[in-house]
Parts: sequence; C-alpha cells; structure tokens
Amino acid sequence: MKKTKDFLNPPKILVLGFAAVIMIGTLLLTLPIATEDGNGLSFLNALFTATSATCVTGLVVVDTGDTFSTFGELVILSLIQIGGLGFMTFATFLFLLLGKKISLKERLLLKEAFNNINLAGIVKLVKRVLIFTALIEIIGGVILSIRFSFDMPIGKAIYYGFFHAISNFNNAGFDLMGEYRSLTPYVDDPIVVLTVCSLITLGGLGFIVMNEIYEYRETHRLSVHTKVVLFTTLILTVGSTILIFLFEYGNDKTLGPLSDAGKFLGALFHGVTPRTAGSNTLPIADLTHATLFLTIILMFIGAGSGSTAGGIKITTFAVLIATFWSQIKGKEDVVLFRRRIVIESILKAFTVAISGLIIVIIVTLLLSITDKGQNFIMYLFEATSAFGTVGLSMGLTPELSPIGRILIIFTMFAGRLGPLTLGFAITKRRTTEAFRHPKGNIMIG
Repeated sequence: MKKTKDFLNPPKILVLGFAAVIMIGTLLLTLPIATEDGNGLSFLNALFTATSATCVTGLVVVDTGDTFSTFGELVILSLIQIGGLGFMTFATFLFLLLGKKISLKERLLLKEAFNNINLAGIVKLVKRVLIFTALIEIIGGVILSIRFSFDMPIGKAIYYGFFHAISNFNNAGFDLMGEYRSLTPYVDDPIVVLTVCSLITLGGLGFIVMNEIYEYRETHRLSVHTKVVLFTTLILTVGSTILIFLFEYGNDKTLGPLSDAGKFLGALFHGVTPRTAGSNTLPIADLTHATLFLTIILMFIGAGSGSTAGGIKITTFAVLIATFWSQIKGKEDVVLFRRRIVIESILKAFTVAISGLIIVIIVTLLLSITDKGQNFIMYLFEATSAFGTVGLSMGLTPELSPIGRILIIFTMFAGRLGPLTLGFAITKRRTTEAFRHPKGNIMIG
C-alpha cells in the first residue's frame, strides 16, 4: 500500500494528468477532420503540436492557420486553456458543478498545481481563477474582435479575436494569421499591441498575485511574493523595452522603417512576449544578436509562479539577484521588501535555476548534433524557448529532424512540469538524520 501511495503523490498525478491530456489531443489532431487537407497530422507532428499547446508553448512544426481546420484549431484552443489553467482547475470546476465535495487529496493537488504555499482557501482561489480568466479573455476577445473586424468579415474577426485573446492570456502564442507571420502585420497597431501585451502580462503575473490585488481593498496588504512579482515584472518590462528600442532602432528589417511611436510599440511587444507568450510582431530571425541574446535571457527567466507562463520564474530570478547583492554588500541575510528570505527559498531558487540551466545546455548540445548546419544561437534560442514554454523561434522548429522534434517535446514538457515537481520534492518534509557530518571548508572563487 505504501508503494501505491508514494506513486500517486501530487506531482506524479499532475505529470500523468498532463500526459493524458497531451495524448488525447494528439489522437484528435491525427483525425482527418483536424486538417484542411483531410489527411490529419502524422503522429509525431500531432504529438509535437498537442504538447506545445498543452504546455502553452507555441512552437509549431506546421503553421496553425494554414494547416488546421476549425475543428483542429478548436482542439488546440482547448488544449491551451486546459494547459494554461491546469487540468485540476477544470476537474475542480466540474466537481463544483456536480455538487461534489473537494477532498483533502484534491486540495493538495490544487495546491501543487498553483505552486501555492498554503492549503487554506484553495477552492475559493480556484473559483476566482475561473472568474478572472473568463473576464479577462472576454474583454480581450471583444477588443481584438472589434479591431480585426476592420480587416476581415465580422464572423471571422470574432473567431480570430477570441482565439488570440485566449492564446495570449494563457501565454501560448499560437496564432491564425498564416505563413508563420504571427502578429507581424500589427507591429505598430496600438490597439492590438497594447491589448495583447496586457493579456500576456496579466496571464504571467500569476493567479495568487491577481487574487491578492483583488482583495487589497479589504486587506490593505500585499505579500512579499506579490510585491516581488509586480516590481520585477515592471523592471524587466521597462528595461527590456528600452534596450530593444536601442538595439533595433537602426535595423532596417525590424524597427528601422517604423515611426518613433511604431518603434516604441514594437520594442514594447518584444520586451513583453519572451516572458513567455510566443507571439511576435518583429521577425525573430532578423533581430540583432544583442536582442536575440537579451530575448534568451528573458525566456529563461519567464514570469510569475502559479501563472500560465514558464521559465525559472521571476521570483526565482529576484531571489538570486538579492542573494548576489547581499553577498557583495557583506550582509548575512537576504532581504526583499524588508522581509528576510528564508534559506529554504534561497536553496530552492538556486536548485530551480541550475536545473533549468542544465536542461537548456544539454538540449542545445543534442540539437547541435541531431540538426547540424545551423548557427549555434539558433540551437540555444530553440532550447531556451522550449524550456521557458515561450514559443518564439528563429525558424528552426519546422526544420527539426524527428529526433530534434522529440527533444523539443520533452523539453517543453519538462519546462511546464519539471520545476513544479522539483519544487515539491524540495519543499516536502525532511527526515531528521541521526547524525551530522563534521563541517568542511572549501575555497570558493
């Protein structure tokens, strides 16, 4: 009985649940009705697409708008919604509709799915998550539908508007524009750029943060977690926008031909999307090396914990920077917003960051072996995009070999669930050892 109990612990159930969703999506996308040509996708391409959608990544081996029928697009959209919010959120929603009581085991699964610290109020949080999601996606969908109605028939505009609203709020990056263009036709369109940037940012803050902001009118307090997420998001968005504006200002293939306002909108969008949406208004392959390197860094960092985004998370990044600064200043404690960060959080941050770095390094190395003939930065960009569940690509994804596609599939899956299960393993109760080894000093630096 103990073995069965250990096997069905929360992280393993979540992994199996996501795997089951991916396999169902894969089978649906292989059906003839799923594609425009009536042949369905091959199993490997269907598996890649289903994994990318469920892990809200956005990397594609075939163009979504040109390849899939309405049925196939709706399958992808459903996978994005389930993957972004988590299948346990939907399971809880169904339980609530049926009047079923949420058990302690299911509450533990929800706590793990949201990467939440506390178990109390988790069902109430799920209810609010569903409400927040519906409101944000509806508002975003309406705005985009109105804007797209000037370029296409009203029915198509509504469909496109809500598809892109759901895709971008869930930080997936799938689009229907065709020819792998993403949102490049709207690079200097303020309505599309500001709406999509807002959707990406809200989805990347995390539901814990959104819930605390909602309750602020009653509590008049924000946790250190929420303060770190909001502050770091602001710094990364403003800083990356300024740098990209400078890096691409004279690039004739990106911001160069645009007006100053268009340059700002293009820089803003590319400053937001690497954490970790995948939509793009600038052609990725034409960016300067400085922008590409900055994009890789942003993709690796990701967005907020418990959000629809991936990466090592901005809270991890903030703790690492704060630890570095404390060491430089010779301080014993790591402090953020007048709160001392406990050593367990610091160790967890370093473990998550190192594990992510190891995954990116190994996948980059393997891609350079399996898919020869490309620039090194393309392999690094692809591996980081997959791990961060971003979806941006320099054009390598459709050209990947079968082995390369399998590598990216595992990387997307690990990027969506690896840090989650790793975090649970780190924070679970430790056993007290009967003895401790004597201290040993080693030279550092």
